[in-house]
Amino acid sequence: MTMGHLLVITPGIRAYREYLLRSISRDFRVHLVLTEPPTWERAYTAGHTVVADLADVDGLVRAARAVDAEQALDGVICWDETWIEQTAQVAAALGLPGGNPRCVERCRDKYRTRAALDADRVPQPRSVLVSGREEALAVAGDIGYPVVVKPRALAGSFGVVRADSPDDLARAVGFTDASGAWAPDLPTHERNILVEEFARGPEISVDSVVHRGTVTPVCLARKEVGFEPYFEETGHIVDPGDPLWSDPTLTDVVTRTHAALGFTDGVTHTEIRLTPTGPKVIEVNARIGGGMIPLLNLLGGGPDLALAAADVACGKPPRPAATVGRRQVAAIRFYYPPADDSVIAGVRFEEAGLPEQVVRCGPLAAPGEVKSPPPRGLMDGRVAYAIALAGDADTCRAALDKAGHALRVDVA
Repeated sequence: MTMGHLLVITPGIRAYREYLLRSISRDFRVHLVLTEPPTWERAYTAGHTVVADLADVDGLVRAARAVDAEQALDGVICWDETWIEQTAQVAAALGLPGGNPRCVERCRDKYRTRAALDADRVPQPRSVLVSGREEALAVAGDIGYPVVVKPRALAGSFGVVRADSPDDLARAVGFTDASGAWAPDLPTHERNILVEEFARGPEISVDSVVHRGTVTPVCLARKEVGFEPYFEETGHIVDPGDPLWSDPTLTDVVTRTHAALGFTDGVTHTEIRLTPTGPKVIEVNARIGGGMIPLLNLLGGGPDLALAAADVACGKPPRPAATVGRRQVAAIRFYYPPADDSVIAGVRFEEAGLPEQVVRCGPLAAPGEVKSPPPRGLMDGRVAYAIALAGDADTCRAALDKAGHALRVDVA
């Protein structure tokens, strides 16, 4: 069988994304587009192109056409939220699957997401776009506290905060308004703030692949959130036996969400709150989920989301899920520095303190880096992670607690 030729736009951070390249390189010929010469990525790529600026769509299209002229490209993929709109424009220019920039923009822009879901009556929290503090106060009074304040077009929970009172709201608007500094490459809007109903209940994510309008959920994770009133993702749990897999209401909401957005080809990461009145959609990302969630699915014996995403990026139906051996619950925990502006001297786990259930762990910060816990640092403030495998979620959580006790963060 001839290997598909896949263009990958930017590899992402090694600790979070190397496993994706490793998976797809076994079945696809990967050509990487990035802004600096590759290092660790070379083991997984057949070629690469260095570009000056990933925001330059014309430059990306020229680079893609040059690769396509040497050997026809079958697809293009990106798992970095910052560049997924540019990737869709490259796919459109080359006539490849997933080349629907307007659809990707509907996912990137949370206001447009809300409008599309409202039009099709998909359940979600009430949401209003506001232009400043006074308008936000009026909207919050109408919705009723607590409310959630979030930026219109950021990612990774940057700028998202719960407000329980008018005073909280005034502070939250200032925090959210300043959050664009965390992601300068993402788009900003003149009216940039959403005030939303607070959806009570646990939060989950569903990663799906979509081929010609058929939505196939591949990975389901339960999210662990900390550092209230912020929404920092401190961990995830992937359980193959989760009863949500057989919940027809959840399946219906996920399917209707994609139809409302007009999403017909590609991969998505849908975040949902399980409220007392049923599932409500929080947001939809037109990419593979972060936080190593697909890796947890793979380590626990589930389907390989990277391969399924590569299939649909090349216009093929996702391959059937192959489960090898006994499936297990997999969980990840992220760890943070002890104080704001910690200058990291070293990060390590004491091996003697790690339980047998911890199968992977490592640093997410290098010596000399300055790290802060939320709210000053969010996912960019993490200093280490650990992954556990066990027969149930509670055993995983206990193992990750012990891993936290074995973690040593040296601060200069």
